[in-house]
Amino acid sequence: MWKQVSEDFWAQNRSSKVDQVNDTVKDIIEQVRKDGDKALIELAEKFDKIKLKSVAVTRNDIDEAYSKVSQDIVDELENAAYNIQRFHQMQKPAGLWLTEVEPGITLGVKTTPLERVGCYIPGGRASYPSTVLMTAIPAKVAGVDEVIMFTPAPANPITLVAADIAGVDEIYYSGGAQAIAAMALGTESVEPVQKIVGPGNVFVTAAKMMLRDKVDIDFPAGPSEVAVLADKYADVEFVAVDLVAQAEHDPSSACLLVTDDPTLPDRVWPIMEKFINETPRKEIIEKAMNNSGYIIADDLDLAIEIMNEIAPEHLSIQTRDPLDTLSKVRNAGSIFVGPYTPVAAGDYASGTNHVLPTAEHAKTCSGLNVMAFMKTSTVQYLTKGGLAALAPTVETLANAEGLYAHGASVKARKSDE
Repeated sequence: MWKQVSEDFWAQNRSSKVDQVNDTVKDIIEQVRKDGDKALIELAEKFDKIKLKSVAVTRNDIDEAYSKVSQDIVDELENAAYNIQRFHQMQKPAGLWLTEVEPGITLGVKTTPLERVGCYIPGGRASYPSTVLMTAIPAKVAGVDEVIMFTPAPANPITLVAADIAGVDEIYYSGGAQAIAAMALGTESVEPVQKIVGPGNVFVTAAKMMLRDKVDIDFPAGPSEVAVLADKYADVEFVAVDLVAQAEHDPSSACLLVTDDPTLPDRVWPIMEKFINETPRKEIIEKAMNNSGYIIADDLDLAIEIMNEIAPEHLSIQTRDPLDTLSKVRNAGSIFVGPYTPVAAGDYASGTNHVLPTAEHAKTCSGLNVMAFMKTSTVQYLTKGGLAALAPTVETLANAEGLYAHGASVKARKSDE
């Protein structure tokens, strides 16, 4: 079960399976486009085996959810929400900044939040109230006017409570590709959104990719993955439990150990095996082990280069000098530094975001953050003197490109005495 693998194995193993479901997703999108709420209700019965009278979640539904959730869970959701809000508030840029770069030439940037965004919260094998906090709170920090949420029915009461704590404005029952279609296209009950964020299965990812002409998305996101970069000084138990922890998400999840210590994999596996046999999600983890393994590098620098090529969703650094190792990392969704920084801390409580790019997309994509819910406009403000200073450059280059009206727009202002 625990095996040595190559970089190619990891890349092939994490490649998207989106093409395999495209026909099904196209049909679902067309059904939602044509039938709206009726399609969502029919598809909920078909895929989730539940009969809905309406897709909208009411205030009474949320109040009832609170009655089913213990106060200690509510308290810790609020604690996690505070940490997430605090961290994302630090990312928020100034709404407008202006700087006079030369006399009469003032430049700047105006940052504006989106008006309406949608959060997709998976259901299925597990519920993810933490993902509600991770998607909705940054949007609210950014200043988004309306944040809506879709999740398969029946939702775990904790998910509805988390949505209320996060300030979600509208909640709807629908999962899979049909939920993405509803947010992108709109239905009788749902106004379309400008952007959709949140993880999901291959059907969700395929729908997000297909509907990018209608709505912006965060990034392609697949099953959870973790890679641990460790040397001979790593605590074997810490390495083992971090690998197993992410594997329990889904049978398609994956965990990878990259090390320069050839003895480490054999020392880690017995502890992993013990954890696997003791966990209630043993069957899921055992299947995830088929997507997992270890790579032995000749030295730590090569191990780091391998990790940069893999670009994992979660990267745990457990080396003798983890900060030095961190300085050499280029590609990772979220990085967990040192032996006392489990990936689970970022999943729930530290405040960083756990909605992250997978399948090597960390080479080009960032994890979810406040700027994902904002857009920028450049600003320029010139005085007459400032324009005069720029005029030779503008006129010369405009004429060189044959765009004489561009040059004339400057010349007209120069002659305005």
